[in-house]
Amino acid sequence: MNTAANGVPDYAFGPRKRGGKAPMRDFAGPRQVAGRGAADFERTPQPALLSTTHDRPEDWLRAGQDMERVLLPATLECLSSSFATQALEWTDLRRPLRDPVSGTGYTQVVLRLGYGPRGPSTPRRPVSEVLDILP
Repeated sequence: MNTAANGVPDYAFGPRKRGGKAPMRDFAGPRQVAGRGAADFERTPQPALLSTTHDRPEDWLRAGQDMERVLLPATLECLSSSFATQALEWTDLRRPLRDPVSGTGYTQVVLRLGYGPRGPSTPRRPVSEVLDILP
């Protein structure tokens, strides 16, 4: 079992993906997690792309703010979400994700939205350990 203070504990990984068409990143990687099985996931998840007009730091910030406006209401509707941003990590794969009509925009986030089982809660570090508040 992973007992490190940082990162996702082993019990929170959930099952590996067994079926379906949409790819999912497995944050356990090749590491074996004891007692972790596989499960069928939703076969028709809804992918969502969040794009900005430009690709500057201020656009990244706005994309994060917009992502909050998507994830919070989705959570209230009992939707599960996961990031499928592997394609954005390769510069040559980002271009095909642009608006198919105008050919413009920069995709900042790829989300997978669907209904799934509720996962276990994970520990949080105290705010004082991660944030310095100065007067």
